[in-house]
Amino acid sequence: METEDCYQILNRIDSPVDVRKLTEPELAILAEEIRSEIIKVVAENGGHLAPNLGVVELTIALHYIFNTPEDKLVWDVGHQGYVHKLLTGRREFFRTLRQYQGCSGFLSRQESEYDIFGAGHAGTAISAALGLAAARDVRGSNEKVVAVVGDGSLNCGISLEGLNNVRATTRDMIIVLNDNKMSISENVGAIPAYLNYIISGRSYSRFKAMAKVMLHKIPHGDEIRRKISRLEEATKSIFVPGVFFEELGIRYIGPINGHDFKDLFRTLTTAREYHRPVIVHVITEKGRGYVPAEAAPEKFHGVSGFNPVTGSSDSHPNPVSFSSAFGDAAVRLGEQHDDVIGITAAMCSGTGLKKFAARFPQRFHDVGIAEEHALIFAAGLAAGGMRPVVAIYSTFMQRALDCVFHDICLQNLPVIICQDRSGIVEDGPTHHGIHDLSFFRNLPNLTVMQPKNETELRDMLFAAYELKSPVVIRYPKGYSGYGYDPEGEVAVIPVGKAEIVRSGNDVAIWATGNETATALSVAEQLSRESRMEATVVNARFIRPFDRELLLEHAANMPLVTIEDNQMHGGFASTVDELLVNVKHHGIRHFGWGDAIIPHGDPVRLRQDAGMTTESIAAAVHDILAQKQT
Repeated sequence: METEDCYQILNRIDSPVDVRKLTEPELAILAEEIRSEIIKVVAENGGHLAPNLGVVELTIALHYIFNTPEDKLVWDVGHQGYVHKLLTGRREFFRTLRQYQGCSGFLSRQESEYDIFGAGHAGTAISAALGLAAARDVRGSNEKVVAVVGDGSLNCGISLEGLNNVRATTRDMIIVLNDNKMSISENVGAIPAYLNYIISGRSYSRFKAMAKVMLHKIPHGDEIRRKISRLEEATKSIFVPGVFFEELGIRYIGPINGHDFKDLFRTLTTAREYHRPVIVHVITEKGRGYVPAEAAPEKFHGVSGFNPVTGSSDSHPNPVSFSSAFGDAAVRLGEQHDDVIGITAAMCSGTGLKKFAARFPQRFHDVGIAEEHALIFAAGLAAGGMRPVVAIYSTFMQRALDCVFHDICLQNLPVIICQDRSGIVEDGPTHHGIHDLSFFRNLPNLTVMQPKNETELRDMLFAAYELKSPVVIRYPKGYSGYGYDPEGEVAVIPVGKAEIVRSGNDVAIWATGNETATALSVAEQLSRESRMEATVVNARFIRPFDRELLLEHAANMPLVTIEDNQMHGGFASTVDELLVNVKHHGIRHFGWGDAIIPHGDPVRLRQDAGMTTESIAAAVHDILAQKQT
């Protein structure tokens, strides 16, 4: 591993202008120094490693060939944007990656003029770039617009909708297809298979180019070439790579080696000179230049801190996480019921469904980055008599809300949605799962549960199966800290009933999910410091809600609610609405407000929002003290 003092070239880069002054040997050195810097920073701070290591040469070439920021680079997802940040004046800032008030792990318009469009979710680059190109055309300016799209994002519905509109919208736009055969997990479906077919057929393109050169050298060669071209046009769906894009009105170029500067420079220069939509197919290697990431690109897609020399993470194993517990429970449910089908959207490993996929390969479907399809597909399975279990992260579930409403809830189909990463996470506003509860609690026929720990998650999954109606089970990233026995007996959970986990007469603290532990900690601190005894309630169900127990508590003591969700429209609003025109002893809510929550350590974010045990206990103490006076 290199240190800062060893960087011969990177230390000289303050903007893409400096990149354009380098020789090709210097660019090769720069590429290796960038890889070293990314590995060092991500090893310390966590982040997306393998995707960024794979786009080093491609990113350098884009800034070398195009006149950024006048020419616009639009990055899909944004977790492939670290190299872009290092080349655009953010070298020192990059070392604060994902830290509170530091460098974002994604593209952000607030962070740099080079980040023309923010990106945290897949599939947005083509549509956003198309909008920028259309705006340019209206203004009459001539800057180039380039969308960089991963092959895993190409099967996203938004990407396909954008491709469908390119020819009708602009005559000048470049799409760079970064093809590394992976999204997060390995790619699935017909489109990745088609891209592999193009790669395997690249010898045709080479033969065609050689033939053109030879025909120019023989008598009547131009006439022969024209006749061949007409024949090729009639038969190109059989022979020509990229015909899918050509039929959409987009000139296809490639595939090319995404780690070869000569190939990149030549091809991007050609694409730049076209005045029509172009797609450049670039083959890259996810994790390139770092052996552990090359060997396990899915593992190193997004990582916490690790040892940069060995690639190993903390040697002390963490307790079983919610995701892992869900995976165990899904297998157990599948063993008992052969109508259970597992579905995810490119997150097989992250959601814990990898265990289910291994155990029941014929009953598992990874649909790729296509959340809307995943939910409607699940609805179709349910209509066909199956019991689909769909595992998707909260932030990505937002893309399929209409499908939950229109295709599942209105038809009252028994789809079980297991929503991982609900609540605050490190990655910032594009990934915080704090809005879904506000959406879900108003949908018809939908039961919404939230477990306090991994054991309760398992029990809720089995309860959801028995309901035979739409269910959402939302749970956070990480683990609760409670012990978990995957072989333990499944407990029956009464539908719509909350659980009293601690009794007291001074105040009732109602909490959702993992915040039950926070509520218990607050209660213990109040008892220890002020001799105030609190009842703590694990709400368990947000819909249907235990109205009777809440009204009983409201009639006898002040109420406090704690949730890892936005309060407006969330659990706090549920309680407030039930207490309208009801006499009570006062209420105080703790959760996330309306402001956009930045990226950073969730512990620090909770401190700023007053969501710590100490802050909540102090506020509750003041409420009770005022009541006594």
